[in-house]
Amino acid sequence: MSATNSKLNKTSVERAAQKATFSPLMEALTRFGYGVRGLIYIVMGILAVQVALGKGGALASPQGAIADIGKQPAGLILLWVVLLGLISYSMWGVVRAVMDPLHKGHDSKGLLARFGFLSSAFGYAIIILPTYGYITGASKTTNGSQTQKFITTIMEMPWGRWAIGILGLIVLVGGLYQIYLGFSSGFERQFQTYALTPKEVKLASDIGRFGTSARGVVLAVVGGLIGLTAYHANPSQQVGMDTALATVLHQPYGIWLLGIVALGLIAFGFYSMLSAVWFHLRR
Repeated sequence: MSATNSKLNKTSVERAAQKATFSPLMEALTRFGYGVRGLIYIVMGILAVQVALGKGGALASPQGAIADIGKQPAGLILLWVVLLGLISYSMWGVVRAVMDPLHKGHDSKGLLARFGFLSSAFGYAIIILPTYGYITGASKTTNGSQTQKFITTIMEMPWGRWAIGILGLIVLVGGLYQIYLGFSSGFERQFQTYALTPKEVKLASDIGRFGTSARGVVLAVVGGLIGLTAYHANPSQQVGMDTALATVLHQPYGIWLLGIVALGLIAFGFYSMLSAVWFHLRR
């Protein structure tokens, strides 16, 4: 009897979780999260364009972009919006990984995709506290200090150097995979479009491909920097997206390369905004 009750309880929990996953509230939170992600990448791209054009400013990681958002008129309100968006998007990452509403499955490819969703959730979750710190005045740094702290903490542990090396490899492969997705004819949109003409769908897809490729370049460089951190056993080496953009800038024809990547980040931001408008999760 107890085994039967346990099975029934498990089934009830699974049904409740499925219901919550496909609920209007989850869809609204996901839309909101996509919108805030888009805002962050647009700001990152604009700041990078300014640097490429020689108009001053500084390259920024997502955390740096959030700090810049907080300096704008009504910055405090915007920071609260960003904070709620980060929480929402992190939740969506966990839901995608655990509940698999996008039907990635349990084969190796599906599990890798779901691991990527979980990694994305973690990546945005670690900047939630710094964002709240900007609201309260506790956060002073404007770029990837949270990532740096995380790497420093792991490197101090036994086998920490190996763990960071593996992390760098994962980020590198993830970045290369995003570049592949950008150039692949099978590019997958993480939202359903409706009431759109074929031209509008093509435009959104092209923007998404360009933006995804650009972000993939940045992530691949970040992965390489993390790998070098492990190789040289130097946790103080900067590894954020701002450092990755600076690395691009210092290559031959770096100004042009940075400009292209910056425009790609802006495109990715707009693509995220389109996701916020068109996202519709179907069973």
